[in-house]
Amino acid sequence: MKLLGISGTIIGEKTASAVKQVVEHAKSLDERLETDLLDLRDYKVEFCDGRQVAEYNEDTQKVIKAILSADCFIIGTPIFQASLAAPLKNLFDLLPPTAFRNKVIGFVGTGGTYQHFLVIENQLKPIAGYFRAYTAPDYVYANREHFDSNNRIVDSSVVERIQALAAQVLHMSKSLIS
Repeated sequence: MKLLGISGTIIGEKTASAVKQVVEHAKSLDERLETDLLDLRDYKVEFCDGRQVAEYNEDTQKVIKAILSADCFIIGTPIFQASLAAPLKNLFDLLPPTAFRNKVIGFVGTGGTYQHFLVIENQLKPIAGYFRAYTAPDYVYANREHFDSNNRIVDSSVVERIQALAAQVLHMSKSLIS
């Protein structure tokens, strides 16, 4: 089984760090789990304009292929202007409607205030519903106060949510595969 973490932004480090922490914890729960982190900062993903996948640049094709080959996901986004980051929305637009079908997604959000956690419930979960994905009941939201100077989450209640999310995504994914 392959768990793919996706950091859906091209700026900052906090979102990638938070997603990575969930993926790392999942790996600690099941050493047979194959994991990878897709950090959009590392790719030049083109803007979705309706072309066939083969017509996009190599980075865009790599990102799409990585998503299509995964079995479950931890998807993270910073919250800007009470919404998900544009690079993540663009990524969703590039994918076929079957990309996440019958697969489990766990969500991670990062932001500057405590109120932005609602974006996960009001925007990300409905997008997952469109893709016919299963969503973990819990999610992780962390604001800047939850990180240390190395952008690692250190707040104990957020760390507990990281552990719960990793366990839920694994449990749900294994249940669906068996």
